Amino acid sequence: MVKRLALLEETPSQTAGPYVHIGCIPSFAGVDGVYPEDLGLSPIREGARGEAITITGSVIDGTGWTLRDAMLESWQADATGRYPGQEGADPNVTGFCRFAAAADSGEFTLHTVKPGRVALRDGRLQAPHVSLWIVGRGINTGLQTRIYFEDEDNSADPLLSRIEQRPRAATLIARRTAPGHYRFDIRLQGEGETVFLDL
Repeated sequence: MVKRLALLEETPSQTAGPYVHIGCIPSFAGVDGVYPEDLGLSPIREGARGEAITITGSVIDGTGWTLRDAMLESWQADATGRYPGQEGADPNVTGFCRFAAAADSGEFTLHTVKPGRVALRDGRLQAPHVSLWIVGRGINTGLQTRIYFEDEDNSADPLLSRIEQRPRAATLIARRTAPGHYRFDIRLQGEGETVFLDL
C-alpha cells in the first residue's frame, strides 16, 4: 500500500527570498563564521590588469518595485579576453563574483575590471561583456543575461546581432555615468524588459 504524503506547496514569495542569501552568502545575511569569507566575494584580486570599473544597478519587477532580496552571480573574462585556466590569463582575475542587492536601497554594486573581447571557436570576437545570473523573490529559476558597455563597439557581437527586436538589444547595454562607472538596471517584466538568455 502506498502512503500519501502531505507535502507543503512552495510559497511564491519565498522561492528564493532570504533563504538564498543564508545559503550562498551567509556573511551578507548576518550569519558569520560559516566560511572564512563568502564564496565569490570579488572577481578580481589586487594587481589585476586592466581598467577598473564599477557597475551599479537594481533588479526591478513588473510593478516597478526594486527587489531588495535579489542575489546575482557574474562571470567574465580578464582584460585581454581570457578566462581563468586559459594560457596567458591574468592570475588575479577569477572572473566569478556573487553579490546581492542592498537591503535598504535594492542597489547592487560590482567592482571589477572591464573584460576584453572573447574569441569564439570560429574566430569571431564577442564585444566586452559580463554574464549575469539573477535570483530573488518570486524567481523560481535563475535568469541569465549579459551586460555590454555603451562605450564599446557592440555592432558585430554575435549574440547582440541575433536579437530580432532591435530596440530590445539596448536593454543589455550599461550606460556610462562617469569615467569607470556604469549603470545597468534589470527589468523583469513590462516596458523595457531586459533580454534574458536561454543558455
